[in-house]
Amino acid sequence: MSPGGIGLNIVAMIVLAVLLGFAVGSIPMAYLVGRLHGIDIRRHGSGNVGMTNAWRVLGWKAAIPVGIVDVLKGYIASAWVSKLGAAGGVDPVFAGILVGVAAILGHVFTPWLRFRGGKGVATGAGALLGLMPLPVGICAAVFAAAVLTTRTVSVGSLSAAAALPVAVFLTDRFTGLSYGPALLWLSVGLAAFVFWTHRSNIRRLLRGEELSFGRGRR
Repeated sequence: MSPGGIGLNIVAMIVLAVLLGFAVGSIPMAYLVGRLHGIDIRRHGSGNVGMTNAWRVLGWKAAIPVGIVDVLKGYIASAWVSKLGAAGGVDPVFAGILVGVAAILGHVFTPWLRFRGGKGVATGAGALLGLMPLPVGICAAVFAAAVLTTRTVSVGSLSAAAALPVAVFLTDRFTGLSYGPALLWLSVGLAAFVFWTHRSNIRRLLRGEELSFGRGRR
């Protein structure tokens, strides 16, 4: 095969992997579970198509499967679908980043719901789990502590996002694990993206109007 043909093969494989990652991420699990209960979840609670609103509207028995699937979407993309790109000759970490980000974007901008989906936290956690599990574990602990303290999921999500780049940096510096600059910059970018998707939550937090478990909207 000519060098040009090899180059085209690499591009085709990575494009296919990215498209599949986006497709996997775009599955609107909270919306589908809501429909099974006869509810359009976009018209209830916060209107968000994610696990938190599913919990608030449908209860924990419906929300837990939503959360599991949302995490798996990101993990499958970064850990498995990305192997298509790696098979084409792309660096496995780079392929995992591209396909994982595609899954997150698919979740947030799902074409099945007019490009309005969830906020990307669970799917982002799943994507990172396939790339750097220890920092994800640290951020999960930060998330749990923040939610237990404030009973507000958005505070947990924002706290975990803020902790992510720090966790990646410290893990790289003080453990035997090695996370290159690409993963560190990925963590910075995803943290900023989570803050962007939570911009309405931040405004409500500043006004003291954010929804939380156990007290509704003040």
